[in-house]
Amino acid sequence: MVAEPATVSQKPKGSAGNSDLVPRILSAIVLAPLAIVVAWLPEVFPLPGIWIFGLFWLLAALAIWWEWNALVSGPGNRLLFFLGGAALTLSMFIAVGADRTRTSILIIILGTLAVGVFARADRRIWASGGLLYAGALLTAPIILRHDHDFGLAAILFLFALVWATDIAGYFAGRAIGGPKLAPKISPNKTWSGTAGGILGAVIAGIAVAKLFALDNIVAIGIAALLLSAIAQAGDLFESAIKRRFGAKDAGKLIPGHGGVMDRLDGFLAAAAVAAAFGILRANLGSAAHGLLLW
Repeated sequence: MVAEPATVSQKPKGSAGNSDLVPRILSAIVLAPLAIVVAWLPEVFPLPGIWIFGLFWLLAALAIWWEWNALVSGPGNRLLFFLGGAALTLSMFIAVGADRTRTSILIIILGTLAVGVFARADRRIWASGGLLYAGALLTAPIILRHDHDFGLAAILFLFALVWATDIAGYFAGRAIGGPKLAPKISPNKTWSGTAGGILGAVIAGIAVAKLFALDNIVAIGIAALLLSAIAQAGDLFESAIKRRFGAKDAGKLIPGHGGVMDRLDGFLAAAAVAAAFGILRANLGSAAHGLLLW
């Protein structure tokens, strides 16, 4: 079965970007400090702090899995949600409680297989892919934060560059305008917004590096540039998924942003690539070293 193309209601020109600006700002004022505090807690309260950090990202992953499952498999398919949710929950407890990240990743992979077995025949790949997507959001921050020396720096580095990409891209796109980046996927995105977002990410990433007295600022700036581009690609990927299944927003949980998946698509992509790159340059227990030390 082929999903119907998305039908998105048109807003009058000039009002489309302003109508959600205030709720976007208010949401950011609440969510950004919360995310920073949760990332910082393990520094002062190691044991409860890392559990709070893990639970925070578990809730985010469960929300994304709920939204993806409703989008792809329909809101009535609760069996898939519970199968995937059980895999995500067990994965977090093993990663944080038993410090066995490889096992936690394996559990998510096994969960995707179980979801594929019970999903509709024409949606198996989509359903299974959603659990991998949610699992990446869960495991990547935990892997990076697990690095005792640079875990906090890595998380704040990602926060800064992704948020700067979003904010600078938004305002640069509206102020400069110009050719569209991918009009069939995301009609409001422009090349000027993409460039502005990357520039903002580089500045923000270097600022965090300076804050933590990291060396080799040039390499940090290049990493921020590449991760900003990946974050924007993650945003486009999520937009393409919504269009494929005929939705404007993945959910309605966050005012001005839609669903959790709408808010975290760029961070998810950047965090997953950052964690993978850090592991390749160092090891599973020192991914933040591999990301930030050159």
